[in-house]
Amino acid sequence: MPESRTVDAYDVRIADIADIDLDRLQALSISVGWPHRAEDWQFTREVGHGYVALDEIDRVLGSAMWFPHGDDFATIGMVITSPRLQALGVGEWLMKRVLAASAGRNYRLSATRAALALYRSLGFQPNRTVFQCQGEARRSDPPAANAPSVRRLEATDLAAVTALDARAFGTARTGLIARLFAQSVGYGVERDGALVAFSLCRPFGRGHVVGPVVAGLDEDAVAVVSPHVDAHDGAFLRLDTHLDEGAFPLFLARSGLRIHDTVLTMSLGSAPLLNPDARGPDCPVTYALATQALG
Repeated sequence: MPESRTVDAYDVRIADIADIDLDRLQALSISVGWPHRAEDWQFTREVGHGYVALDEIDRVLGSAMWFPHGDDFATIGMVITSPRLQALGVGEWLMKRVLAASAGRNYRLSATRAALALYRSLGFQPNRTVFQCQGEARRSDPPAANAPSVRRLEATDLAAVTALDARAFGTARTGLIARLFAQSVGYGVERDGALVAFSLCRPFGRGHVVGPVVAGLDEDAVAVVSPHVDAHDGAFLRLDTHLDEGAFPLFLARSGLRIHDTVLTMSLGSAPLLNPDARGPDCPVTYALATQALG
């Protein structure tokens, strides 16, 4: 891919995202209404790779990143183009650079409505809608007498969390889960000595985000998310899910996490999203994404 091009009378060049000041990256995300803090940008740079487009005076006009999971899979995210240049090909230029740098992998991403046509033109296929649920958390109802028993996760649970996430996500995300685990509060459900559900919650954006959440049963997913709702009662909380029917989304709505926006999960290659409707005791699925960029 070329290192520079002319866009709307600007000479624009590509640079490594690792070399850009965090406040300039945050200004870019603010320009499109995204809530990422400088700390959130730093985390994405620690777990991924990417590029920015800079104009002649080094203003950041766009970004795109990829997050490797093993040798044959990656998620793509943080694809942002300055509003004044969204129709001038900067996003496509950055995406092609990311695909070239990460060639040989299967991909998954979350497509905003503004970027849907771009991803379709690159061969991405639609999988399922993501519902961005957020709001002021409200303490959940007391658990029923037969509700699953939940416990706080400890450092020794990391291997079990990583293995369960891999079953639901479709590939191992060992490095990412380790980093998320280190900065999160987590809860889990066990049966017969095996972890069958977990949730992680950490600071992000306007408050905290719950994710990933993995379970095979709705009651388990509700059980591991409820402590986070209670812990952040009255504060801003966010959770991104593919589910819009059943006990889990109803629980989210009762907990103050209403649908704020939607994006579309899309895939390229041979690793499409595991259908969450197939969930069951022996089929854990992802109830909540880590983030839209990370899946």
